[in-house]
Amino acid sequence: MGFGSLPAGVLQVTLHEGKDLKNQDFLGKYEIFVCELWLDDDYKQRSSEIKNNNNPVWNETFIFNIPKGSSDKKLYLKVLDKDLVGSDKIGDAKVDIKDIISSGRPFNQWVKLPAKLGLSSHGELLLTITFAPN
Repeated sequence: MGFGSLPAGVLQVTLHEGKDLKNQDFLGKYEIFVCELWLDDDYKQRSSEIKNNNNPVWNETFIFNIPKGSSDKKLYLKVLDKDLVGSDKIGDAKVDIKDIISSGRPFNQWVKLPAKLGLSSHGELLLTITFAPN
């Protein structure tokens, strides 16, 4: 399959759990963790909220339609700590989906949420990603 000629299909992303998510709250309390997932800014999906646990378990599945030839797509993830006055970003990551689409093999691994400059980690997310061509 040539570069840029990847098939159209459905990307299924299962967000299993988070591990060692860092609290951004100065008071040291874990608030409410939520994860946003998107391939482009027009369509973001959001997990349910998990309260007071820095190792949240979601086990939620999200579906994304992939147009034909979308070889440059990446799955973006952002974990937020929601407060009464807004949300603090815990960390974010991206997964290149080109290999998942072209190989047909599922992606099942922990994805790190690096801190600035990648010097440390703000936790990890366990994901399973599969692709089914149309």
